[in-house]
Amino acid sequence: MTIMNDKTREFVAMHRDEDVRELALKAKRVDGLDLPLALDQIAGWQIASKKLPQWASCEGIVYPPHISMEQCSSQFTAQYKSEITQTLLVPSATVYARVSDSAESDMQTAKSALHLSDSAESDTQEAKAGLRMSDSGESDTLVAKRAMVDLTGGFGVDFSYLARGFSQATYVERQRHLCELAEHNMAALGLDQARIVCGDGVEYLSQMDPVDFIYLDPARRDEHGSRTYAIEDCTPNVLELRDLLLAKSRFTLVKLSPMLDWRKAVVDFDGAVREVHIVATGNECKELLLVLGRPAQANARDSVDGAGSYRRLAPHVFCVNDDQRIDYDSAKYTQGLRIGGKPLPDAKRYLYEPNASIMKAGCFDLVEERFGVTQIGPSSHLFVSEQQIADFPGRGFAIEAVGSMNKKDTKRLLNGMKQANIAVRNFPLTAPQLRKKLKLADGGTVYLFGTTMQGGGHVLLRTSKI
Repeated sequence: MTIMNDKTREFVAMHRDEDVRELALKAKRVDGLDLPLALDQIAGWQIASKKLPQWASCEGIVYPPHISMEQCSSQFTAQYKSEITQTLLVPSATVYARVSDSAESDMQTAKSALHLSDSAESDTQEAKAGLRMSDSGESDTLVAKRAMVDLTGGFGVDFSYLARGFSQATYVERQRHLCELAEHNMAALGLDQARIVCGDGVEYLSQMDPVDFIYLDPARRDEHGSRTYAIEDCTPNVLELRDLLLAKSRFTLVKLSPMLDWRKAVVDFDGAVREVHIVATGNECKELLLVLGRPAQANARDSVDGAGSYRRLAPHVFCVNDDQRIDYDSAKYTQGLRIGGKPLPDAKRYLYEPNASIMKAGCFDLVEERFGVTQIGPSSHLFVSEQQIADFPGRGFAIEAVGSMNKKDTKRLLNGMKQANIAVRNFPLTAPQLRKKLKLADGGTVYLFGTTMQGGGHVLLRTSKI
């Protein structure tokens, strides 16, 4: 299969660091050059160099049009999914294995051939060789003969990382042009254990034999192209597939919108959710991941009642923001701020703002208990301490002054200050309104927080970033 001819490939290699818009205007039209494809490849490589550096470093990758590149998973989130699968399938593991930063050492390729198929008939044939993953470069662990299926293949970024932990990996996608891209790119990445199936994921699921792991990333667009968030509005509707997924796999990983209420999603899956992963990078929530599993793979405390129904037990929750990671049993931490929580310390020297994954999880009582900090007030989601907390999962600030909103206090607090970075939490004014009221420009080294303390008092805190 030839996706890009030599003339187009040479043009891409020569111009891939240049501005795509300028190239579109000045590039000469020559015989054999597919300029629209070349421009897509240059734009795609430029996005991948930041978002998917391992892909960008691999010669031969062919990229889809711009919108697909913008919507695909980043290397960080794709690698994290791979870490989840390896931990799920190795029960004795206590921490996620680090995924290698070197694309060359991520694997030793299996010997089965990559091919395009329209049927599921031969998908369950065992792969003829194992896949090896390296953590340190000094020792490799032979991956047992495990099988996975990605029922919503798309551009294939998530699949390419998930497949590295399996000796047999099947990609299913309805759109043939994406299947052709996947066939080409998985070969370029050395994923010879991959199998490409062009077909409907739901139909494939109903026909296939059970596997160790299934991955789904339901499309969050309706028939009119408008964005959707609710699970039942996505395609496919994973709630309707719940029982079939549990019957067909040991574990299923479902990627959902970070806009969803994870607690409601857990209830909607009616006892099937084993883990919740809230994944952020750069302090921005990117993905909500749910691990579904049958009772046999659940924690020892899980069971099935006498009628054969699932017990509704709280899942384990993982909060991830780049290298900041905490996890907890959601059955223990459910209320956020406990009524009658501990009083504020007399000396409030440091202020802490949790990262985006913790804010999404709402595990504020866990943070208070685990890091020895105190919640500044109900619904404020800020914490204070007397001593500096070096490993707090979020941003830390040294408190320089605290004052009320009256003119005398604000004059003392600002002390001639002309600019500040302003944030508000549980405060009667928005950040722009507070900035206008205080007549401050944006920026500088001062961080000003408007919030509500225990007891209901509105305060301003002048801080500097730790």
